[in-house]
Amino acid sequence: MLKKFEMKLLRVVDANFNRAKEGLRVCEDVCRFWLNEKSSTKKFKDIRHQLTAHVGCFGYQDLIIGRDIQTDQGRATILSESKRETIADVFYANCQRAKESLRVLEEFAKFKDARAAAEIKNLRYNVYAVEQKVLTSSGLHVK
Repeated sequence: MLKKFEMKLLRVVDANFNRAKEGLRVCEDVCRFWLNEKSSTKKFKDIRHQLTAHVGCFGYQDLIIGRDIQTDQGRATILSESKRETIADVFYANCQRAKESLRVLEEFAKFKDARAAAEIKNLRYNVYAVEQKVLTSSGLHVK
């Protein structure tokens, strides 16, 4: 049986792991299908797969056990999420989502595995770099 601290930790990690992977996947698909940009597509895919490997230190089954969707206070759709006007808005918003979630994962991974936390930090900086490359070379312009 997991302790209260462990359950809360797993809940935070699970939510941010899912959020990060979702954001990374959207960015990957923008690069793949919209921009037809092989290099950035691969970089986002690699980051997503590396993240999965590093979050494995928590145990995937435990993450699922710690999930509590019914009492999640943040489930409602935020108005700004429904006001995307361009593909650049979608890409930028999902880069932000991924980076913020990676930061949370980095901080909470320190409770479990300092090496995994450091690797997640590196992934966050990789997202900064790919985001910059895409937004400066693709013709996408964020308002």
